[in-house]
Amino acid sequence: MSLISVPLCSSHSLRLRARLTTDTLQTHYLSGPLRIVDSEGVPASPGDLLAVEICNLGPLPGDEWGYTAIFERENGGGFLTDHFPTARKAIWYFEGIYAYSPQIPGVRFPGLTHPGIVGTAPSAELLNIWNEREKRLAETSPQTLKLCEVLHQRPLANLPTPENCLLGKIQEGTAGWHKVANEAARTIPGRENGGNCDIKNLSRGSKVYLPVFVEGANLSTGDMHFSQGDGEVSFCGAIEMSGFLELKCEIIRGGMKEYLTPVGPTPLHVNPIFEIGPVEPRFSEWLVFEGISVDESGKQHFLDASVAYKRAVLNAIEYIARFGYSKEQVYLLLSCCPCEGRISGIVDSPNAVATIAIPTAIFDQDIKPKHLRGRPGPKLIRLPDLLSCSNNGHIPVTQDQSGTRAS
Repeated sequence: MSLISVPLCSSHSLRLRARLTTDTLQTHYLSGPLRIVDSEGVPASPGDLLAVEICNLGPLPGDEWGYTAIFERENGGGFLTDHFPTARKAIWYFEGIYAYSPQIPGVRFPGLTHPGIVGTAPSAELLNIWNEREKRLAETSPQTLKLCEVLHQRPLANLPTPENCLLGKIQEGTAGWHKVANEAARTIPGRENGGNCDIKNLSRGSKVYLPVFVEGANLSTGDMHFSQGDGEVSFCGAIEMSGFLELKCEIIRGGMKEYLTPVGPTPLHVNPIFEIGPVEPRFSEWLVFEGISVDESGKQHFLDASVAYKRAVLNAIEYIARFGYSKEQVYLLLSCCPCEGRISGIVDSPNAVATIAIPTAIFDQDIKPKHLRGRPGPKLIRLPDLLSCSNNGHIPVTQDQSGTRAS
């Protein structure tokens, strides 16, 4: 085993500029790649399994703050782009394990700090599989994908491009640099190697079992989050921060064949296994919102969990906005607070059922429904809004059946 300590930069270089935008082609700043060897100095080999234990992590000392944001529609958007097309931002400050934001007042919660990204390097064969399948998707007309009717995030995939490549010590402008830049995978999605899985429960004591595709494994990690809600729905949606991470690695020889069963056309079509640690915030009361696979226009979809989760999130936003918050504030809050997303039903056609559960203790007021006779109603007060910008584009937005804008 080996203990590794690495500093990790903030995952998005987001600045408060005229339109609160960031270049999504230059998203994740990673620490690595780290060559992993055993106690005898023998490197991890293709076919091994790399057990990575998270021993300790947190904000960089002296840098105890983070942010949550909504991207512009033209800049990548998020899960609810058609409802919230313009950029917004909230700053969070840390008090020990707790976070609070002047832009979303009346809320305070403990964070479950974790790295959004931890993964090994792909082999040339696996990299080619990624690029070919994602290229085919990107070349597909959005009109042929039914899900694009209700999930408006673009692009469909993030293909290799030389623009804003971060290629370590490779000299920019050389033939080698251009070759790598035109085939290197972007780090936006999670893939067979792990990568940007954004699993919020991978905190202290957690362990990740990663497949090894190249000699030495070439482990990388980054995208540090102080807290995140399941789904990270606003896309730049956790509390993004600079941090540190201490890892312990162990090589399980031949572990891919022994423990990972390929689901696909090649032995490379495997996925990591995650072991959740014992440390997490504890809440006893939750308010749970349900969604089914019927979109905002009333159209029925067949067992579509994405549409169902979108409806659950929208239902939660509409409800919590009754307590003095703007809908954009609630959208950002659900993206970064310790809420729990679930697929509750996936077999009862035609509706998938998804839920989002929100711990009520994070609010300084009672947000549960109650009989109003002789009792006060929701605490409707004017609250500060998010850091924002105007949108100068012509962006379609979803309207509800009453004709009012959802945002």
